[in-house]
Amino acid sequence: MKVNKGEVNRELALTGRLIQTFVPSFSQNKLPIARSLMNLIKGSCKVDLSYEQIYIKREDGTDLRVCIYKPNTMNEPLPVVVWMHGGGYGLGIPEQNEKFFKRMIDETNVVIVSPDYTLSFEKPYPAAINDCYLALKFTKDNASLLNIKPNQIMIGGESAGGGLTAALSIIARDKKEVNISFQMPLYPMLDDRMIFPSTIDNNDPVWDSKSNKEAWKVYLGDLFGTDDVPPYASPMREIDFSNLPPTLTYVGSLEVFKDETMDYVDKLLKSSNEVYFQLYEGCYHSFDMLNSNTVIANEAFTFLFTTLRYAIKNYFKEN
Repeated sequence: MKVNKGEVNRELALTGRLIQTFVPSFSQNKLPIARSLMNLIKGSCKVDLSYEQIYIKREDGTDLRVCIYKPNTMNEPLPVVVWMHGGGYGLGIPEQNEKFFKRMIDETNVVIVSPDYTLSFEKPYPAAINDCYLALKFTKDNASLLNIKPNQIMIGGESAGGGLTAALSIIARDKKEVNISFQMPLYPMLDDRMIFPSTIDNNDPVWDSKSNKEAWKVYLGDLFGTDDVPPYASPMREIDFSNLPPTLTYVGSLEVFKDETMDYVDKLLKSSNEVYFQLYEGCYHSFDMLNSNTVIANEAFTFLFTTLRYAIKNYFKEN
């Protein structure tokens, strides 16, 4: 699916051209350098929120860093959102989303728990999703410590973080250790097979087909290109979409992930799950985060936060 310049929303066009011109495609040999640059903002909070880092022991004895963001004043336990950052499974840290977290907390009054999960160039699948599940389980087991409502554990993420969100919902359903009340996989990275029209020869200025294939290759390691890829790695390989949490998702019409997101929505609906979905015309990947002050981004954020407020009032799952 070729993206023509004239198809791009006017508000997004300049940023798209700049990224396409100056930001290199996803490449395994560039990931350690990108990680070093991201580490410059690691461990600091530049928005007006309560912020702390905690460390959770993995089974192998190493530490998983988790960032916790809260309103500066909390008079009672609040709903919690476990949020997974994007970055093609190989880039990113929780702190990259701080402005977004600030807006979410201001709009919906939640606590955000965001794991600094293992990136694909460090260890391939299942390291990242294991970290995310560890953070989810920690959140449930430490509701009093975190001052959160144990019956309102929600999850979300953007891009690869959206893929981790969808996978985490399936894992939580199967394991029956944590009940998730709501999920928000935004323009999620869901299917390694790249079989949909929007995934083929797509030159989206932010995330094109070449970057997508390379990212899956690094994330899956030896599993890439085989029929052995499990749904916990690539959620659209799941057969059973029943009994998943109420879901909010949206995607841009120009994205690599457009068709797989819409197929995901269709499968959720056919399995009797509640879904809130929007398709944003003329939008490329991560249009909202990269152009947060535009009209179209604010439409998406309004949809997200309005629906999240509704979820807080209406969706509960005992833990």
